Amino acid sequence: MSPLPVIVLTGLKDDATAVEAIERGAQDYLVKDDVDGDVLHRTIRYALERHRQAQKLRRQNDRLERFAHVVSHDLRNPLGVAQGRIELIDDDEHAPIVAKNLDRMEAIIDDVLTLAREGQAVEETEPVDLEVLAANCWANVETAGAALSVADGLVVHADEGRLQQLLENLLRNSIEHVGDDVAITIGALSDGFYVADDGPGIDPDNRDEIFEAGYTTNPDGTGFGLNIVEEIAAAHGWDVAIADSEDGGARFEFTGVRIDD
Repeated sequence: MSPLPVIVLTGLKDDATAVEAIERGAQDYLVKDDVDGDVLHRTIRYALERHRQAQKLRRQNDRLERFAHVVSHDLRNPLGVAQGRIELIDDDEHAPIVAKNLDRMEAIIDDVLTLAREGQAVEETEPVDLEVLAANCWANVETAGAALSVADGLVVHADEGRLQQLLENLLRNSIEHVGDDVAITIGALSDGFYVADDGPGIDPDNRDEIFEAGYTTNPDGTGFGLNIVEEIAAAHGWDVAIADSEDGGARFEFTGVRIDD
């Protein structure tokens, strides 16, 4: 990024040149014949503010990367040593409890790292076939006797990797809270898609809380899964809401999504 914002002021009125200037980092493109003192002053003021915000965002992202590095290395390394040594302990009563808690620590570290990275705005998207992606997600989740149904021809524009994380978190959430025989449906909305199950649903009084980091009703859960879902949706510019499914279960609705007809 340039240390100072750049505004192109030219006599050439050409859309292609304007687009190229913006792509190369210019804050704005002005044609001399269309500019007076007020317009120029306002343009400079807006360009400076956008530049300040961009620099602030870059500093925040740099701090986030440093934090992720600390979590990934400074916490993972001693955790890995502890997990390796616990296998050497011959204690039928206490060793399994310690091992279980070490595994939980590892899951929390994984979720915190994911949360730190998934909140960054999505800059590029591609058409993603939800039926194909959901099948890949299903293969990565311990599904036991659960069932999955996906609408045919549902294509959304998204960052495929992040969307996969979102779907896997929702699939795991349904299986963990409903049971191994849960039926999950992924379907289309007029401006998005939904993921629904046939479980007992979510109490309306708790719906604002379930997206909070650390909130969980599962003693073995990290409390970050649905928070990550919300962050990924927000990074795409989507809205997420909870409703009742047709079977009375939970239905997560994602709107503001670009979908292909």
